[in-house]
Amino acid sequence: MSDSPTRAGFVALIGAPNAGKSTLLNQLVGSKVSIVSRKVQTTRALVRGIAMAGRAQIIFVDTPGIFKPRRRLDRAMVTSAWGGAADADVVCLLIDARRGIDEEAEAILEKLGEVRQPKILILNKIDLVARDSLLALAAAANEKAGFDHTFMISALRGDGVADLNTTLAGLMPEGPWLYPEDQVSEAPLRVLAAEITREKIYDRLHQELPYDAHVVTESWENRKDGSVRIEQTVFVARESQRKIVLGKGGQTIRAIGQAARVEIAEATECPVHLFLFVKVRENWADDPERYREMGLEFPKGAY
Repeated sequence: MSDSPTRAGFVALIGAPNAGKSTLLNQLVGSKVSIVSRKVQTTRALVRGIAMAGRAQIIFVDTPGIFKPRRRLDRAMVTSAWGGAADADVVCLLIDARRGIDEEAEAILEKLGEVRQPKILILNKIDLVARDSLLALAAAANEKAGFDHTFMISALRGDGVADLNTTLAGLMPEGPWLYPEDQVSEAPLRVLAAEITREKIYDRLHQELPYDAHVVTESWENRKDGSVRIEQTVFVARESQRKIVLGKGGQTIRAIGQAARVEIAEATECPVHLFLFVKVRENWADDPERYREMGLEFPKGAY
């Protein structure tokens, strides 16, 4: 086995919002590298998760959900998603089997016809759908885009994920590994910590808060006792949103902070002291600097 060549390459996970891309990425990599939320369109920048499969290193690009853009931030996310697909060695389309080929999936399948790389169809949430429906859905999607492989999985439960990983490993080009063997993400811990806090905000406030909250890790201090002290700012667009995030007597922000601290401590493998501040920054979604922070291209022109 050790005589076989090493392989390394990029796999783009694309799909409509909430198809389960972030859940699948975390399952493939074996640890948390992408935020998972009930709110659609929570993945904003390309998150690279890194999985080892035998002698192959697979670098996953978790693209933002592809949807019809309505404003500047939306447009940047969709452009980023298709850019991630164009740069990858393999493109995987994830479809929520319960939703089937809806309007969003139809538009993606149409555009996938232009993609030259190997394409893999992944039907997710198969535990919730009858087998006959799954077979019909797979046939319909293959008719539209001609996939090289089709997998039926449950990203949440992990069913079918190992087989998918093995196939992807075989499709990676021969070459040296691009990252250390034990690295699971390209995102620095400061970024991952901010994403974890943003996930907890949406977990708690997915009804009340639009998805344009933004979290920045302002300071990160490694202390002598082996713990880390982190200060983060939650930016919202209006004072009314700030009040929602704070909650009565600061209860909501405390609960968000507690939940985020536990997960950040798991990611950093050390005790965490987390301090959250909430600020109003109007029109942050029109500020080029915020886009650079998220790894997105700032779309030019009015929107």
